[in-house]
Amino acid sequence: MASFDHLQHQIDAIKESGLTIYDLAPRESGKLWIPTPDLEQLLDTSMRGVDLIGLPLRTRSRIVKEHVCRALGYPVPRTFRRTQPRFPGQHFDVYVQKSDNLQIWNEELEPARRYVVVRVGEDETIVQVKVAIGEDLARLDTTGTLTRKYQARMTTGRTPTHLVSETDTAPLRDLVDGDADLSMASPISPPDAGLLLPIRRVFDDLRNLTGTRFPDPGPSQERNRGAVLHGIVCRHLGYQTYSDDGRFPDIRHQLLEVKLQTSETIDLGLVDPHSEEPLDMPLLNGVQVRHCDVRYAIFGAATDGQEVVLTEVVVTTGEMFFARFAQFGGLVLNKKLQIRLPHGFYDKIR
Repeated sequence: MASFDHLQHQIDAIKESGLTIYDLAPRESGKLWIPTPDLEQLLDTSMRGVDLIGLPLRTRSRIVKEHVCRALGYPVPRTFRRTQPRFPGQHFDVYVQKSDNLQIWNEELEPARRYVVVRVGEDETIVQVKVAIGEDLARLDTTGTLTRKYQARMTTGRTPTHLVSETDTAPLRDLVDGDADLSMASPISPPDAGLLLPIRRVFDDLRNLTGTRFPDPGPSQERNRGAVLHGIVCRHLGYQTYSDDGRFPDIRHQLLEVKLQTSETIDLGLVDPHSEEPLDMPLLNGVQVRHCDVRYAIFGAATDGQEVVLTEVVVTTGEMFFARFAQFGGLVLNKKLQIRLPHGFYDKIR
């Protein structure tokens, strides 16, 4: 958690910049862009206890947005524009919630957009503020109502192992280290330029997993199958421990997304692998990592219901993903997306 002095410096920098909530804060400045954990901490600390008793919904929404402006050091505008998102300068929307049914009207979830969820208690005061990115919220959608979903087709290659991208994307090439020792690192930590393996090393470490077998937890346990594979991948990359916090990419420390395919449909959720949109993570030696810089390890597999066997390993950058896997699927239109916020959603401040 950031120190009070660090957070105050961010607020002061925004005040001194003269920027409004509609002016894009440059991420590379390191001062004006507020990282998601800091954004959550600032808003949660500043807004707890704010009294909304008796306010009509529209007035309540405006008052909350005014408090958000003040908490971050922005001037309060005379009127709030109907922009998407409502706070484009820091790329976030604000939702005031008394129930656990988050409703998003006439918009698709955006994977890198931040969603500020303001929880109102029974006494009509703010009790907590949580910040989630679109990728996080997409994982909570159990209704199948997502308005956009990327998918690709898994086809068998000419060989059981295939490195699609011989090198990493240009921004990462000077940051990787083929001799990195991961034994003391956590797979879900932000990437570290001194411990980022090159994509060739990732492939070399994983290519021998073809033929690996593990018990099948059952056809309705796809997530558990994936968890087993993630643990195997972590060990082969050199980690001593396995962790999975459900965020994209799976092995965040290596910018590596892992997919287990017992069917031909590769479900990519909200994330377009080829996208140049920034990932929601700190700068990496001054480099803003994009979705297309993420590395993918796609494992083809077969199961007899008792045992899963890995049959194929394909490693690629997001940039080259669709050079190997054909994209398919269309858009489903919904006027309202409803996401049930699970028990514990507000428990952890990142």
